[in-house]
Amino acid sequence: MDVNAAVAALAAIAGVCTGVIAMLAFRWSERDHARPTRSSLHTDAVLPPGVDTVLSVLRSSAVVLDESDSVVKASSAAYALGLVRGGKLAIEPMLNMARDTRRDGEIRQVELDLARRGSGRGEALAVSARVAPLGSRLVLLLVEDLTEARRIEAVRRDFVANVSHELKTPVGALSLLSEAVMDASDDPEAVTRFAGRMQIEATRLTNLVQELIDLSRVQNDDPLDDSEPVSVDELVAEAIDRSRQPASTKQITMVSGGAAGLYVWGSRGQLAAALGNLVENAVNYSPARTRVGIAARRVAAPAGDVIEIAVTDQGIGIPDKDKERVFERFYRVDPARSRATGGTGLGLAIVKHVAASHGGEVTVWSTEGQGSTFTLRLPEAGAARDRRPASSATPDLMTEPLPAPEVLP
Repeated sequence: MDVNAAVAALAAIAGVCTGVIAMLAFRWSERDHARPTRSSLHTDAVLPPGVDTVLSVLRSSAVVLDESDSVVKASSAAYALGLVRGGKLAIEPMLNMARDTRRDGEIRQVELDLARRGSGRGEALAVSARVAPLGSRLVLLLVEDLTEARRIEAVRRDFVANVSHELKTPVGALSLLSEAVMDASDDPEAVTRFAGRMQIEATRLTNLVQELIDLSRVQNDDPLDDSEPVSVDELVAEAIDRSRQPASTKQITMVSGGAAGLYVWGSRGQLAAALGNLVENAVNYSPARTRVGIAARRVAAPAGDVIEIAVTDQGIGIPDKDKERVFERFYRVDPARSRATGGTGLGLAIVKHVAASHGGEVTVWSTEGQGSTFTLRLPEAGAARDRRPASSATPDLMTEPLPAPEVLP
């Protein structure tokens, strides 16, 4: 009996001890949970109210540093630019700016060139960094990527410089020729000769100004504003008619063929200017008594049928090194020949922009001494596909013979 009582007493004592230990453990857990941790110090509790929300909507890359230069908050853009690595600010000049601002409270700004991450070509990112104090302990760093803005500015400067150079040439020639006419006022033959040269330079100047206007128009106008189904047959006929006179002068035969009844969707004026430029270039850069061909066909594509309009000449061709640059503004493979033909170097730039704005592209195949083929690819007009009878089959340029071509003297 005494043994059972002793066992019961021990069991009671053990139960009381267990309860006390459990209560102490619970209280310790509650107090430990309420104690601020290192990570919680570096979250929203440290940032002033509303700062986290503001940083999340900023377009600039944002980084918040504490008094030990640890990153408290960083936007995803900051990680993408490589500003933050391993919880630290990885750009030494920015880190020095942050320390100086923390010391004296002054706002600082600087522009830097940073190495592009993952690029072995030595390309640099141009950024603008601005550092400002955020409360008494934190420093805010805002970084804006200026790379694209600088690229656009460089393109603008090059464009202005090229335009100035191109305008200066005919204007200078006109000035010299006018002086020559004045000096040769008593020589009718010389006056006639100089007046003819003045007309050539004036025409060149007029063409340059017109192409600048056309380029500005296609860049500013949205082709979707006045889009309509445009007949490819009419575009080809208009382009041929535009170059009929220079082709006749050089005895160049222009031939049109391929599939008939095709339609593309877009701005008729822009598409006519683009195809007209391709045909005009083919005539200008072809020797006398050769042929220029314009053919259209439909090509199946995953996103919908595509209309290809190919312009082929038997001209001087384009060297391989120049094929990627012929669509640049003012770029000319042979500047001397371009001056002789009146080329401005803007025609293909206009073609490229029109093709891109219509959801298409323009490509070139060329062999020196044999000729070139420029192919304009544009989405087919959906309304035209719906309008086309199911039984009508359009001949393919690659598999079926072409219809009788239209030969224009």
